[in-house]
Amino acid sequence: MTHRILVVEDDARLGEQIASHLREAGFDPVWIAHGDLALDTQPRDFELVILDLMLPGAYGLDVLKHMRQRSDLPVVVLSAKNDTATKVRALELGADDYVTKPFWPEELVARVNARLRRPGLTRSGVLEFGALAIDPEARSVRVEGAAVDLTRVEFELLLALARRPRQALSRAWLAENVLDPDRDGTERTLDVHTSRLRKKLGAHGSLVATVWGVGYRLDVKEPS
Repeated sequence: MTHRILVVEDDARLGEQIASHLREAGFDPVWIAHGDLALDTQPRDFELVILDLMLPGAYGLDVLKHMRQRSDLPVVVLSAKNDTATKVRALELGADDYVTKPFWPEELVARVNARLRRPGLTRSGVLEFGALAIDPEARSVRVEGAAVDLTRVEFELLLALARRPRQALSRAWLAENVLDPDRDGTERTLDVHTSRLRKKLGAHGSLVATVWGVGYRLDVKEPS
C-alpha cells in the first residue's frame, strides 16, 4: 500500500522538492500551497500531513487545531520558526513532530517513516500494544484478553495517549481534549483520573508514564 501524504507548503520550489523526495521514497504526495485549502481537505484521504506554519490564508497552527478536532491523522510541522514557544504550542495542539527549516530532505523522509511505523493499529481498527488492546469503535479495553471497565474519562485519556504512543502530551492539552469542564473539572483533576486508570490496568498500569513538568505518555516499545 502506498501511503498518501498531504504536503501544505506555500513555497513552490520547496513544495515541489518535498513532494519529489517523498515520491522517490515510495509515497504518494499531494501538495497544496494555501492554508484555506488545507482546512477543506478530508483527513481520511491521507495517512500523514506535513504542515508549514507561515501560510497564506489560514495560519498553520489554526490548520493544525482544525485537523485535530476532526481526526488523529499524524501531523509533522515543518517551519522556519524555531522559537520554543511556537514549538511548544504546536505540540500542545497535537503535532506529532516538529522539523525546523533548513532541513535535510532525507531527515524529513525518515521522520515520516517513523511516524507511520507507530505500533498498534490493526486492520480491525483496534490499537494493540502487547497485552493491551483498545477498540475505539466499541469503546472497550482488554488486558491479556480480560475486559477492563473504564469510565468515559479514563477511556478517553487512554485512547488519547494510545493514538500518540511514546509522545508526551501536556496536562493542559489532555484536560482540554479529554475532560468535560462542566462535569470532570480541569487539569487539576487529571492526576486523579490517571491514577484510577493505572490501577484498573493492573500490572500494565506503568505503561501510562508521567513526564514531569509536562504531562503523560504511553510507554510502549519501538516496533522492530
